[in-house]
Amino acid sequence: MDAADVCVVSSRDGRGGLVVRVGIPLADVYLEFLGGRCRPNTVLAAAYDLKVFFTVVARPPDQVRPADVLAFITAQRTGRGGSCAAAGGAGGRARRRVGRDGAPPLVDRVGVLRVLAGPRGCGGQSGAAGAADAPGAVSSRQGVPLVRAVRRLPRILSPAQVDALMAALRTHRDRAMVAAMVLGGLRRCEVLGLRLEDLRVAERRVFIAEGKGGRQRLVPVSGRFFAAVAACLDAERPPGAGTDRVFVVLKGPRRGQPLSARGMEEILTAARRRAGLDHATCHELRHTCLTRLREAGMALEAVQAQAGHASIESTRIYLNSRVLHQPGEKPQVTRSRRRPNSVSDLRIAAV
Repeated sequence: MDAADVCVVSSRDGRGGLVVRVGIPLADVYLEFLGGRCRPNTVLAAAYDLKVFFTVVARPPDQVRPADVLAFITAQRTGRGGSCAAAGGAGGRARRRVGRDGAPPLVDRVGVLRVLAGPRGCGGQSGAAGAADAPGAVSSRQGVPLVRAVRRLPRILSPAQVDALMAALRTHRDRAMVAAMVLGGLRRCEVLGLRLEDLRVAERRVFIAEGKGGRQRLVPVSGRFFAAVAACLDAERPPGAGTDRVFVVLKGPRRGQPLSARGMEEILTAARRRAGLDHATCHELRHTCLTRLREAGMALEAVQAQAGHASIESTRIYLNSRVLHQPGEKPQVTRSRRRPNSVSDLRIAAV
């Protein structure tokens, strides 16, 4: 099978829904199946992972054998196999993560599991023919991963680093976006998805209408976030913006249109460079908020609700938060007399 035949193409159907294809009939049927059960980002991620898999294996689905699947897994685990590193192409899926140990930018372990076993909640359907027939293969229904992934502790920012990052931001809009993550624990997609009607100013809360997995929740956020949003709306938002999204492009040909994930990354990368920081990603800002909340004594269940985790197992990683600081750094958190139940009860020293 020619690698040029595998290409991720996305479009919209008559109802505005996302339609993703990779040019392989069986894989396209699988993606259509996912589209009815999973979020658009999950379907798109699965499409890029399938593209990497079939580009590396270079066989149509009906010719994929267990040996091909096992060789693919080995290449991802060991970092060997130059063809794997180049398989992402212009799509960028294979380059999206580089390990802290400098591992080659291959498709990540989560992607491998998604290709071989299908996303959680989608029936455990196999995305690669022959994977379930591998000798000694363990059924995904037993909860045993095919690829053992290292579960890393979240990396966070110190108060001084947060201060430096906030000082390097140039607009109220940018400061509001960072505040939503570092003071509210919001995900990047949740920040970009905020609409004007989602802001509950009197309650100091925001309504997350499109959270991960389609889950909705009300999240308390510091008043500093709402102050930055108010300043942005008063002084920066283009008049007559054709969207109700809170965060829009402020200049250029897309002025007044919703800010994209790439645009947010460019803003954060530039601010990080001006602040002289070697790390400060959107997810690290979120980790910083949740870690500080847990350090201040917030119950794990409350942190789970703040984070929007479906399972408390995802939140338990913050039980080890005290080992996450830089050498010699002490947690700098101001506690109230009562046990904090929301981010409004906690004041992170940096902001």
